[in-house]
Amino acid sequence: MNVRSRVSPLNRTNAGAPPAAPVRIVHIGLGAFHRSHQAWYTERADPNNAWGIAAFTGRSPEAADILAAQDGLYTLVERGDDGDEFGIMCRISAAYDGGDLAQLTKVLSAPETSLLTITITEPAYHLGMDGLLNPQSAAVASDTAALKDMWASSGSLEVEGDYPQLTTMGARVLPGLDARRRRNAGPIAVVSCDNLTSNGSAACQAIQGLASLVSAELCEWIQANVSFVDTSVDRITPRTTEADATAVREATGFDDAAPVITEPFSSWILSGEFPAGRPAWENAGALFVNDIVPFEQRKLWLLNGAHSLLAYAGQLRGLRTVSDAVADPSCAAELEAFWDEAAAHLDHPELNTQAYRAALLNRFRNTRIEHLLEQIGIDGTTKLRMRAVPVLIAERSAGRTGEGSARIIAAWAAFLLHRQENGARPVDAEAQRLSDILKLSGRDLTKALVTTLNADLGADTNVVDLVHRLRGSW
Repeated sequence: MNVRSRVSPLNRTNAGAPPAAPVRIVHIGLGAFHRSHQAWYTERADPNNAWGIAAFTGRSPEAADILAAQDGLYTLVERGDDGDEFGIMCRISAAYDGGDLAQLTKVLSAPETSLLTITITEPAYHLGMDGLLNPQSAAVASDTAALKDMWASSGSLEVEGDYPQLTTMGARVLPGLDARRRRNAGPIAVVSCDNLTSNGSAACQAIQGLASLVSAELCEWIQANVSFVDTSVDRITPRTTEADATAVREATGFDDAAPVITEPFSSWILSGEFPAGRPAWENAGALFVNDIVPFEQRKLWLLNGAHSLLAYAGQLRGLRTVSDAVADPSCAAELEAFWDEAAAHLDHPELNTQAYRAALLNRFRNTRIEHLLEQIGIDGTTKLRMRAVPVLIAERSAGRTGEGSARIIAAWAAFLLHRQENGARPVDAEAQRLSDILKLSGRDLTKALVTTLNADLGADTNVVDLVHRLRGSW
């Protein structure tokens, strides 16, 4: 008998789940990571079922349609070397298409809503290399014009009927915050959960920075009533395969169209104010600190930087997953060399960098987590600015070559060139810029790519020579 014919649809009735919790959290970016991380922490921290999440997709409405049909429920599979643990997650109370701005405005402006959490990936903040909102971005410019027209016509960002087409996260959020202002619904905290240094500041730029271009009145209200919380997030969450979905059906007896696969490890470190309250996430293992910067750097450099190195060096060697790459002697040696450089600049006493490195190796070696190098390698331009460039700059400032971190940039350059030679465009938010650079050759190409990541490094002859030499090793 076919497995699908022996299972039941996943919903609250069939699963014996509690009723949907009252919505107090709005989330933007309804992907697997949110469901393995923030939703999981909220589930574990809230036994009284008091904190429900209204989750909106970032782009396609597909995930919202699937989860809405399942009453927000999904299976979380914690996949360790010794087996799988299956759990039904109930914390998402409602799932919506991210393009439904009327619904987003409604839930954001509700007095009961205390938090807005975000997972939209790094490029979607539309920041320039200075860390500020980039008004020259086509998406930002288009949204700014549309919001200005809305404000000019009515003195607010609420509209009767259909909203205009808005594409950036900041633009989609502003009508809800403006409605919150007009209804005296109280303060709210914005919690970014993306892999950005000072991601709270990034969220502030995406939201408040955009408001400053539209309305001084709204911008002032946001300054007084919206807090932006910095976080460091960590849980490897690969894409779910059809084989994974079949395993879930066999293990649980439910036909789950949206299961999530993740590792047993999880980490969430937060720093900031929550003026309208929050779940007791610390009861689920979250850590609240006054200074998050050292923890951000440890994670971005040692975990994310390692992932980027393995993504490019591994694919150039014909490897497919993180576990494949760390098992390769050359990749492993390059990883340790980069880690040595990064660790030299991670001296906060609470970081325990050596133990963190050892734990990362064990996580990377988990062969049952298929973390695809191809997936990790997407949007390298944005990622390397945060993962490789700071370590290289720190090493050069210390009088050392920075070869370990320069190798990440070299591997990225070689990988881009390899893809171009095989007729594939870069999968990157700055794909057109990279495609134009890849028309160059030799050292000119290397210099242009380094400059794209950091103008000062691109102007340093020794750095460009180093990256160019390393690029030639593939």
